[in-house]
Amino acid sequence: MSLILAIDQGTTSSRAILFDQALRVVALAQEEFPQHYPAPGWVEHDPSDLWSSVAATARAAIEKAGRGAADIAAIGITNQRETTLIWDRATGEPIHNAIVWQDRRTADTCAALKAAGHEAMITARTGLLLDPYFSGTKVKWLLDNVPGARERSARGELAFGTVDSFLIWKLTGGRVHATDATNAARTMLFNIATNEWDAEICALLDVPMSLLPDVRDCAADFGVTRPDLFGQEIPILGVAGDQQAATVGQACFQPGMMKSTYGTGCFALLNTGADMVPSKNRLLTTIAYRFDGRTTYALEGSIFIAGAVVQWLRDGLKIIREAKETQALAEAADAAQGVVLVPAFTGLGAPYWRPDCRGAVYGLTRNSGPAELARAALESVGYQTRDLLEAMRSDWGASAEGILRVDGGMTASDWAMQFLSDILGAPVDRPVVTETTALGAAYLAGLKAGICPPPEEFAKGWALERRFEPAMPEADRGARYARWQRAVQATMSV
Repeated sequence: MSLILAIDQGTTSSRAILFDQALRVVALAQEEFPQHYPAPGWVEHDPSDLWSSVAATARAAIEKAGRGAADIAAIGITNQRETTLIWDRATGEPIHNAIVWQDRRTADTCAALKAAGHEAMITARTGLLLDPYFSGTKVKWLLDNVPGARERSARGELAFGTVDSFLIWKLTGGRVHATDATNAARTMLFNIATNEWDAEICALLDVPMSLLPDVRDCAADFGVTRPDLFGQEIPILGVAGDQQAATVGQACFQPGMMKSTYGTGCFALLNTGADMVPSKNRLLTTIAYRFDGRTTYALEGSIFIAGAVVQWLRDGLKIIREAKETQALAEAADAAQGVVLVPAFTGLGAPYWRPDCRGAVYGLTRNSGPAELARAALESVGYQTRDLLEAMRSDWGASAEGILRVDGGMTASDWAMQFLSDILGAPVDRPVVTETTALGAAYLAGLKAGICPPPEEFAKGWALERRFEPAMPEADRGARYARWQRAVQATMSV
């Protein structure tokens, strides 16, 4: 029993990765699934797609490795956060599609709560802002809009969970209704100081506490799988939301260490240790991880559109067939045109928090074409990351480490990473293992299973693949960033 199965359930695909005892990849399987957009600003997933893709990729990875369930010591789960499901406790059937973290349908609810003066209390307890991004108002929407849901919830017939909870329920055959502290921290219903569900916030949002899952450490016992799924029971011993799992996978265990993950969105986390640091710059105060009942906190900045802007070039504009084509286009672009893309397709995240904004392009000329748009798309990710890091440095002070560790699909682009270093004016470190989200989930499960070392030993194994050093002149960097800031202000004024 020397293998660990990491389930990585993301926004656009599910992946399963088998790691050996030394946390090296043995086998990988991935499956994309459809996105559903029932109205402008609304994003949903069919829960059956989430579950079937997870089950299929887990079986495929085991088969590719030529191994069996008897060889797997534990399962670790990492997941898209905030995405919200409610299901029937008796049948396990969801009452509605999953409402995805990107969804904006509860913007009016958030605005009303803010106008009523509730944001300060919610932020003080949860570390979050009143925004449709988080699960709490999504739960309220489901209860208010699905026929019979409120009555059924009052009778204790329904269960709420983020994607990790739903997968644990399905994997264990409904025997376990649980989540971990990092996912609970993203619901806007969880007091991150007391590490308990907050009764006052639940009452404010009219969310019955009977809906809520049990909250456990990141490395903990989450039950065992149904024997029929993989041939025999496998213990589930690690769970963390995707960005916190990446923080663990990047070995950012010391206060001041920063990582940024580039997937569908971009999420930067700064470890602040045992201190809950309130943000003066509209960042989020959140839980980085919880081991043995001890909570480590982080400042987080969330960008809604990162890798998704490349998907837009491919699927929306159809100017590329594969993501890797953006690098050649960016290199060929006429940089003097200064085209700026603000990818606010589902609103602007940190530090602006404007769910009403939509995307915009500035600086177009008759010579602007696919190359300039591709370059602007990649640059937008760098600019947004600088927005986050400027806010983090302001909140945390000079003790923030000057090096950014990066991971996720977009980090494969040397051009994008060099621009990121240039616009930040700071080194960017890309590790040998860029599957850090799955790696973090595997490590958590292996830690609980007793086959992985403690965090300080695990950190010694982190290996650098390449460091990108800033090469852009300071005057150029300042001018470019100022142009980006003007474009954002123009977008918010529309």
